Amino acid sequence: MRITLRQLEVFTEVQKSGSTTQASQQLALSQSAVSASLTDLENQLNVQLFDRVGKRLVTNEHGRLLYPKAIALLEQAGEIEQLFKTDAGALRFAASTTIGNYMLPEMLGAYRAVHENTPVELFIANTEEVIKAVLEFRADMGLIEGVCHSPELITEPWLEDELVIFCSPDNPLSQKSNVTPDDLKNVAWVLRERGSGTREVLDQILFNRLPGFRVEMELGNSEAVKHAVRFGRGVSCLSRRVIAEQLSNGLLSEVKIAGLTLNRTLFRIYHRQKHISNALNTFLTYCR
Repeated sequence: MRITLRQLEVFTEVQKSGSTTQASQQLALSQSAVSASLTDLENQLNVQLFDRVGKRLVTNEHGRLLYPKAIALLEQAGEIEQLFKTDAGALRFAASTTIGNYMLPEMLGAYRAVHENTPVELFIANTEEVIKAVLEFRADMGLIEGVCHSPELITEPWLEDELVIFCSPDNPLSQKSNVTPDDLKNVAWVLRERGSGTREVLDQILFNRLPGFRVEMELGNSEAVKHAVRFGRGVSCLSRRVIAEQLSNGLLSEVKIAGLTLNRTLFRIYHRQKHISNALNTFLTYCR
């Protein structure tokens, strides 16, 4: 059985008007096309849906049984069409911790102020877990701080970010104007865990210049890192976005090294087989 929505649409219009001529006008079809569609539907169901009374078609008991079900199916099909015309499905994002906790809230707020009917789901984890979520189609797109090496994913540069070395105001480094790389080798470092984007970038652009540096603690989120440093456990390096408030109110101090700038690129990732919807593209315009 291959009943089509068009056949059901023809049936309901004929039922309303009692005439294939009027139904053809409503549907912008020829009268012969309407008659053929109705005949095909009756043949598939192996029943007559109308009694032919002169030039009129009068719904019989079979037609009356079918009519409410046909209307329900057509209404559901209309809802599906509208759903995808407006891209009303939920957007599912995965973001590494710095992005998810310190960047996306403002972007999400701006997006939701205009698109309040589009649900947004956000999964926050370290970069490795974000990549895994995108690979497994548990997220439509990932926003990460580290580099993605998976050939199954498309990786695109997204935003630039600045990393800042910092310590507590009581640390001797905060009072030193000519900090050198050698000074950083002899201090205790408080770092994000391996697998985080921040840690991967630091290993590549900073710690390869500091052979023999000492890690005192590895912590699972940036809040824990900056609070440990604030209370004198060592020095660290995080995105300026993460510690901007503490730097401005004096709870943390920036450690500057002449000639050393720690910049990184943030990336967005998505599966090669993933369709990028209009809603997803619209959201990305807010993520700049």
